[in-house]
Amino acid sequence: MGANLREELEDAILAFNELYPNITVNHEQPGSYDDVRDQIKTEVSNGIHPNLAYCYPDHVALYNEAGAVATLDDFIASTEVVTRADGTTETIGLTAEQKADFIQGYYNEGKQFGDDMMYSMPFSKSTEVLYYNKTFFDANGLTVPTTWNELADVCAKIKAIDPESIPLGYDSEANWFINMCEQYKSPYTSAKGDHYLFDNDVNRGFIKQFREWYEKGYLTTQTLYGAYTSGLFTSQTGTKSYMSIGSSAGATYQRPAKVDGAYPFEVGIAPIPQVDANNKKVISQGPSVCIFQKSNPQEVVASWLFVKYLTTTVEFQAEFSMASGYVPVLKSVATHPVYADFIASADGGDSVAALSAKVCLEQESYYYTSPAFNGSSTARDQVGTLLTGCLTADVGGDVDKMIKNAFEDAVEECEYSN
Repeated sequence: MGANLREELEDAILAFNELYPNITVNHEQPGSYDDVRDQIKTEVSNGIHPNLAYCYPDHVALYNEAGAVATLDDFIASTEVVTRADGTTETIGLTAEQKADFIQGYYNEGKQFGDDMMYSMPFSKSTEVLYYNKTFFDANGLTVPTTWNELADVCAKIKAIDPESIPLGYDSEANWFINMCEQYKSPYTSAKGDHYLFDNDVNRGFIKQFREWYEKGYLTTQTLYGAYTSGLFTSQTGTKSYMSIGSSAGATYQRPAKVDGAYPFEVGIAPIPQVDANNKKVISQGPSVCIFQKSNPQEVVASWLFVKYLTTTVEFQAEFSMASGYVPVLKSVATHPVYADFIASADGGDSVAALSAKVCLEQESYYYTSPAFNGSSTARDQVGTLLTGCLTADVGGDVDKMIKNAFEDAVEECEYSN
């Protein structure tokens, strides 16, 4: 978390403490999200874990191996009223209006653990979007693709214009695989029973299609390129790409550096391509917040009140989102005057972060999250590795057999690791 985000969070802590002076909030940032996970894993085993933490679904599943995470359903449903220091009152639980205000795909991430209980609240979210070189597209009469078949057609046209190009860069191989499962309504994983369901005909079929596109020089990925593909997209020398699929929170990294005071090209942003216009899906990303069990129940209540404050205060969500590049988790933020002005400034240059946020708000109904269990992160790793390996494998002709073996090996590795 950068200095500007820490400042936003510290301001929110101060505002919360004014309302609840009997609750002390201490914020620590031990490192990356993986560092947080590893530290808390150790602390849980020693019984010295924090009251709450940033989390991803697989982190929650890991902590819950020891039953360490508090379920939030009773808090959410509570009608008990508390009086704050300024004399105002607040219902401990979420009102019907507050629940309805959450972007549903983000909210639902908290109950992807197989028992329909709520274990986390959405905090700072992102998704994937399609960045494209709008200047190049306009100059060459290219239409932004809305389906994967249209994307392949655009790639072919770009190769005809610039034979040395790699038209598309996709940063996350795992996300690409999982997005396709959702768009095809094809099994990926399950939180209950047999966890690893991704070895099936539909999934093998889209991997084979991706390999064909790769062999035509249409695409690369972060692993194959050796770095985030935004570097290829923003490059002004050598091999270039003209489309890049990556995190909506990374919009400023998809913008080229200025040359003589001007951007070399205008960035366009659109939703990622889809399989079916009636089943539009794109992954929900970014951390949530979970609360840990404590021997003193008042600590858990205090933690909930703070989490509720962070996730339902429109002003904080607006300011934090603008500072971070993440997407607000509340629908009503879009009409907050400051945030509305931010969105109105959207363009493909200085305000590219606002353009990314605008696209995210327009596709809020597309978001999904995958089932979470202890081992779900292994599945992510394996399908990402599988995709990359199937693109590049030297098979001597029998592509179907290679792909079949790759899927079987990935499932076996998941089961072994779990």
